[in-house]
Amino acid sequence: MAKNIIVSNRLPIQLTKVDNSFRFTPTSGGLATGMNSVHQGQESLWIGWPGIDDDEVDKKSWVPLKKSLKKEGYFPVPLNQQEIDNFYYGLSNKSLWPLFHYFIEFSVFDEKQWGSYQEVNQKFANSVLKNIEQGDKVWIHDYQLLLCPKMIKDERPDVTIGFFLHIPFPSFEVFRIFPWREELLEGMLGADLIGFHTYDYERHFLSSVRRILRREVSFNRVSTGTREVVVNTFPMGIDYNKFRDAAKAHMDMVAAEKSDLKKQLELHKKGAEKGKLILSIDRLDYTKGVVNRIKAFELFLTKYPKYLEKVRLVMLTVPSRSNVSDYKRLKKETDEIVGRVNGKFATVNWTPIWYYYRAMAFDDLIDLYMNSDIAMITPVRDGMNLVAKEFIATRVEGNGVLILSEMAGASKELYESVLVNPFDLNQMADALLTAIKMPVEEQQKRNLSMQKRLSRYSVELWAKEFMKALKSKHHTVDESSVVKINESVKDTFVEKFKKAEKKVIFLDYDGTLVGYHQQPQLATPDQSLLRLLQQLSEHKDTEVAIVSGRDQEFLEKWFGHLNISLVAEHGYFIKHKIQKWHKKEIQNKSWKKELIPLLETFTDRTPGTFIEEKKNSLVWHYRKTDPELAAERVVELKTVLQSLISDDLQLMDGDKVIEVVSGRYNKGTAVSELIGDKSYEFILCMGDDVTDEFMFNDLPELALNVKVGKKTTQAGYYIENTEAVKALLNGLIS
Repeated sequence: MAKNIIVSNRLPIQLTKVDNSFRFTPTSGGLATGMNSVHQGQESLWIGWPGIDDDEVDKKSWVPLKKSLKKEGYFPVPLNQQEIDNFYYGLSNKSLWPLFHYFIEFSVFDEKQWGSYQEVNQKFANSVLKNIEQGDKVWIHDYQLLLCPKMIKDERPDVTIGFFLHIPFPSFEVFRIFPWREELLEGMLGADLIGFHTYDYERHFLSSVRRILRREVSFNRVSTGTREVVVNTFPMGIDYNKFRDAAKAHMDMVAAEKSDLKKQLELHKKGAEKGKLILSIDRLDYTKGVVNRIKAFELFLTKYPKYLEKVRLVMLTVPSRSNVSDYKRLKKETDEIVGRVNGKFATVNWTPIWYYYRAMAFDDLIDLYMNSDIAMITPVRDGMNLVAKEFIATRVEGNGVLILSEMAGASKELYESVLVNPFDLNQMADALLTAIKMPVEEQQKRNLSMQKRLSRYSVELWAKEFMKALKSKHHTVDESSVVKINESVKDTFVEKFKKAEKKVIFLDYDGTLVGYHQQPQLATPDQSLLRLLQQLSEHKDTEVAIVSGRDQEFLEKWFGHLNISLVAEHGYFIKHKIQKWHKKEIQNKSWKKELIPLLETFTDRTPGTFIEEKKNSLVWHYRKTDPELAAERVVELKTVLQSLISDDLQLMDGDKVIEVVSGRYNKGTAVSELIGDKSYEFILCMGDDVTDEFMFNDLPELALNVKVGKKTTQAGYYIENTEAVKALLNGLIS
């Protein structure tokens, strides 16, 4: 039975050592809760690091531990201390984490750590490959495993893979700084479905794919050449009912059931007439904006002194990565500024900031949420921020105000909150005043709207929506009518080739026999390709033709010595084998002079573009220009050209080129002329470009038409790349 395989850096368990053995207990959290609907018994497997140094576990302990984990559907990936230091504390958290949160100055790029990151990702991929079966779906999570999707896809192209990034994806200008940026993007594109919390992150990712990898991006789909990757937004929710029900239960508590924290919070409210508690909850991290928040609170007390002794900031800071130097400095700075503010404003009966540096139990969190009047959640950059959503869920009576950073992913959903720029201290200070003065009716109106949204799109629905989209992708992977050339199909081609007495092979050049080059004149054939073409042409009863948009001089220089036919400029020049070149007659010969000034204008306005003038065509190349600028210019240029060119000219939108040619001739008319009245029993035609569709359309039904790359096509087959093309041709004659 097909199963779901979840892959994350950590398994959702807490290991404890008892005597000489290990025991584990499940942990609760956003991801663990969301995955409950996906991770169900034998129908699911969760792969991840168990959270302990592999060197600390002897082999005798591993066997029963793995056995007990397996019963619960967990598969551990062991990591030693060196891997933990270099992969997790190193590249993941000293490079990717700060860079993706726009803290470039904190990013460290270390080759040793990058090597470890690759090795550990391969470890995770190998664990998946070891456990995967036909029909399984894989869901990989977060920035620690960006390379994993491709590693799995390379070995199992039949498997459907999803990937979700739980942190922001930075803008192109920031992401491009990463030294191994191409590898990260290629790794992510190994997935069939990629999810982000917000459209901004999706947009930044697609921009980097377009501008760094130069991949074709259409709306939210990326063409990898052989398949299509869907990129979409899935904002993660919370377990709304869990927080709502807990808040209701805490409301009904009698005095004996109340915690010391709850009593302390209630005492503050009684002691200050119309006093307000302002809540701040964060993990200790420079992305959370804790220091700016305290400074904004200090500014509020300075600007509005009448609120002295009437408000209190309750700060819960959960320890995080306390052994890392950047976090040690942040802890020291936080302690100092809290001390300074308290020293500046405190009285005998009032301390402006209550500061807790520790983790808190779930019930204590509920008490904090419920007894606070205002939640001030102002990260300088945050992928989502579930604390903001949890605060809203606990507002059973509908009152309370959320002040939220516009830099948090949650701000896209919680837009009824008081949104602030976390770098603008004045705005944050004034937002506190707005929150304090906000009428209860308005508080309830805002919160009710947000609560409806959060209750509907819970963390369970988030997981179900992602899996639904992944399942849909799974069903469409092999539904295309275009057949991929695998070993079985290749054998069929070879068998037909051997049986046929009269054979012809039509081959496009750029993108089919050689890869594309930013400078077309450098995309020349190597000796192995020339030798292959010669062997094909010398094979009994076999004719070969290169049908290209290249000019006559290029084809003659490189292939003129071979016993093959050549077609240049899409059919304007034709050379039958052992004959001379002949060209077609063109009536209108003045059109190029009229269009060149227009193309020059567009070239001047679009850096990286250039014009190629052939005898029968004009080509505007934009492979080297910025893809996003090119997308705008192409639409503009095509619109202008279509309004100018006459019926005897044709506009062709090729691979990173716009070409204007004679409308009477194309690759289809060329191959029809080459075939003439000959009766071939085997016809093979291969091409990658839109111009090759003319050949596919005009050839007889018996032709085996092959598109290079999985693109929209009239061809019946597709093949992955130029190397696969040459392998197929070699297979015909070997």
